[in-house]
Amino acid sequence: MSGPRRPHAHAHDHRRVDHDGHAHERATEHGHGPNHDHGHDHGPGHSHPHGGVKGFLYALFVPHTHDSADAIDDAMEASTAGIRALKISLLILLATTALQAVVVAFTGSIALLADTIHNFADALTAIPLWIAFVLGRRAATRRYTYGYGRAEDLAGMFIVFVVALSAIVAGWQAIDRFITPRPIEHPWLLVAAGLIGFLGNEAVAIYRIRVGRRIGSAALVADGVHARLDGFTSLSVVLGAIGVLLGFPLADPIIGLLISVSIMVLLWGTVKSIGARLMDAIDPALVDRAERSLERTTGVAAVREVRLRWVGHRLTGAAVVDVEVPDLESARHIAAHAEAHVREALRNLDRFTVSPVSRAPLPRR
Repeated sequence: MSGPRRPHAHAHDHRRVDHDGHAHERATEHGHGPNHDHGHDHGPGHSHPHGGVKGFLYALFVPHTHDSADAIDDAMEASTAGIRALKISLLILLATTALQAVVVAFTGSIALLADTIHNFADALTAIPLWIAFVLGRRAATRRYTYGYGRAEDLAGMFIVFVVALSAIVAGWQAIDRFITPRPIEHPWLLVAAGLIGFLGNEAVAIYRIRVGRRIGSAALVADGVHARLDGFTSLSVVLGAIGVLLGFPLADPIIGLLISVSIMVLLWGTVKSIGARLMDAIDPALVDRAERSLERTTGVAAVREVRLRWVGHRLTGAAVVDVEVPDLESARHIAAHAEAHVREALRNLDRFTVSPVSRAPLPRR
């Protein structure tokens, strides 16, 4: 049984999360008039292709990173979820790589060797990202006033470097096999190994992308998309094995070379994603969502400016709004209420400041 409700008032439970992960609870009660309308819009605020082949590929390789409907709003919990995802995916990829390495020893397949090298490099990329998540928990200092969240984006650039290096090594191995051919043994084992690689990478991709979306980590989502692409390159090993079975032994090094080239081409999407974070790029849909939350706050006449930026997998920002009240106390009350609305719309938001500017004439004395 719940007690009687106070009319036209409700309590917002806000969490102020420091960069060391400690959450401080503060309950703020805002009074509203009878016509108060929250106007919280939790929808995406923009459209993406959903139908046909284009929509399928878009959803597969360009997963949303701004959907905060199920976002984790506690910084410590978000970092813990990210580290857990990296640990589990690291174990899965290492197990996949070990099984493929055994098959390489039996078959001598250069295509499978290229895929195995790449899967091993992909497993190792979890380590710098893991370190970045741990660093992100450290408290802000007078030198690093925004904390250490940027380490996550730097780890993303390191991931790009490692993946590119693995593609170069695999490509060199394929070219060498053209120069010095070697017969492929047990091609049916290649089919099994390719399927193992696909299943292992796809499991990792689903897990990383799901967690990355929840905590707002572009680096983790990009790593998940990369694992998904690796899964499809593992399927190409199956094609090479089928070519060998059909009497075309050069299919194996050809597929190995194609894997290396495809990795370099598809890596460009990851470079753009991580580079955009380093340049403080933000999805306009997030800005739209914050603006709508501010505009529909009682007492806000207009929104002058909204700024958002990512610091690792956490958002921070500020806004300037016009209010139609002459006294400072009322303006602060409206600003606090507007901030609460934005936090409800963007749950992975850390610091956000609303500065009210009064448009009402000052009372005459």
